[in-house]
Amino acid sequence: MARLSDAFIDDLLARTDIVEVIAARVPLKRQGREYSARCPFHDERSPSFTVSPTKQFYHCFGCGAHGTAISFLMNYDRLEFLDAVDELARRAGIEIPRETRQHNENPDTRDLFAILDEAARFFRGELAGNAEASAYLDRRGVDAAVREQFAIGHAPGGFSALKDALGSDPRRLSLLERAGLLSKNERGHSYDKFRDRVMFPIHDRRGRVIAFGGRVLKADDSPKYLNSPETPLFHKGRELYGLWQVRQANQKIARLIVVEGYMDVVALFQHGISQAVATLGTATTPDHAELLFRNAPDVYFCFDGDAAGRRAATRAMESVLPRMKDGRQAFFLFLPEGEDPDTIVRNEGAAGFDARLVDATPLSQFLFDSLAEDGINLATLDGKARLAERARPMLAQLPDGAFADLMQQRLTELTGVGARNSAPHVHVPTQRAHRAPVSTAPRRSLVRSAIALLLQKPALALDITPPYRFVALRQPGVPLLTELIAIVSARPDIGTGALLAQFEGREEAAALQKLASQTMPGEEAGWHLEFLDVIGQLDRQTLMQRTDELQAKQREEGLDAVDKAELRELLLARGRNVG
Repeated sequence: MARLSDAFIDDLLARTDIVEVIAARVPLKRQGREYSARCPFHDERSPSFTVSPTKQFYHCFGCGAHGTAISFLMNYDRLEFLDAVDELARRAGIEIPRETRQHNENPDTRDLFAILDEAARFFRGELAGNAEASAYLDRRGVDAAVREQFAIGHAPGGFSALKDALGSDPRRLSLLERAGLLSKNERGHSYDKFRDRVMFPIHDRRGRVIAFGGRVLKADDSPKYLNSPETPLFHKGRELYGLWQVRQANQKIARLIVVEGYMDVVALFQHGISQAVATLGTATTPDHAELLFRNAPDVYFCFDGDAAGRRAATRAMESVLPRMKDGRQAFFLFLPEGEDPDTIVRNEGAAGFDARLVDATPLSQFLFDSLAEDGINLATLDGKARLAERARPMLAQLPDGAFADLMQQRLTELTGVGARNSAPHVHVPTQRAHRAPVSTAPRRSLVRSAIALLLQKPALALDITPPYRFVALRQPGVPLLTELIAIVSARPDIGTGALLAQFEGREEAAALQKLASQTMPGEEAGWHLEFLDVIGQLDRQTLMQRTDELQAKQREEGLDAVDKAELRELLLARGRNVG
């Protein structure tokens, strides 16, 4: 059966800029030849996560996370292997053959997607036959086209409508449970999680249903909104409702409007505002912020004007600050009490809602306004000092650039603090975590040096031709060096990350990761000569080793004609090397 060939993966990784892939999700700062950040896979205060554009791999010196662009997408976006490959392939303009895709799909994941799709179709069918749910959508002004666009459905009342329709055997019941569509009572009996609700399917970035949100039909029922639980396919802190529909409706997404509810998204689409998304019953997370800015340069957060809305806006601001690269903008729109985007757009139309967006508060103003709350008096020195103290840790999160400089300038205008000091966002990077191995490492053996050079630039293995004399050298690491050269010779386009992936799960993996993560002295242009020199020295050591063996044999038992001829050649070769 077909599988993704090594050549396909090597070509895909060669066409992928790992820095671009990771920078779209994690704020990176250049540190010499590499980029660094606080690791997205564990909590840390100082950056120990590095990304190498030349080696095309990432490594965290804190938790040990490492790999290629493929493994990063699998771990960060929580994608299956094939989905990660597919995303990179689409970016690179490469198509995965259909038979290869089918063979590489995870059957378990495929079955979960299938049962969720069946559930979505079941709910849509139920909506057509339920007068109350249809009347509810009619009252909200949701027409048939928008219902179809969002695949809106209805979950029947009772406790087993979906279960009876789709759970025809124990395996399918298990799938329904794992997909978050069934709940269990204290006696262990399963029942439909969603009952008598308008159903809103949540789609992933490929348009597949991964979860549902359900809204009650009666005002006194609770909870008003019910979301699917976390499942192998659904992680609410990483998904945005409506993003799939936004992508389908807009060839180029100039802005995204973040609202709080499913019906807010649907209502804005109904009135021609097709850039609305909603977080899924949770505050705006850093992952949400990355996803938003990955899709649009301008992001508008739309919240209620009450205290809860202000708190939600503050959390959103904290999530976007580290991601405010130059060219990105964030705004905050606070609605009048008792209003939401649904009511505003129905009463004022798209033009009225757009006018409110034009008057939205920029991030820069909202940050200083929120910091100045709680009675800070900027007319006093104490008030200015307090504002400056509150602002410092916030501004320190901003990526280097014009926006960070202007924000520091604004702080100086407000408080006078920083006029003679360096900007608070500029700091001396902590690099002890990844420089320590270089500065304290003992002098490398020749074999270790050859391996280190190969890990920096695998194509160096192509500079030598077989037969390789050094393979007979009895030294630690020679078999590993030989294997590395053989892999590169068979896969000439392989990069560092893919080369390291060949040793996952083996005892050599940790040492190879450590070597690959170190910074080699000198310029890349000189590595070719250095590698050839090291291989030459290893070859000479091999000559000496064989010479010593034959001379010892000559003393102990004598040599036959073949051995004598070989010894003469070896002594002549050693003489030439000395000369």
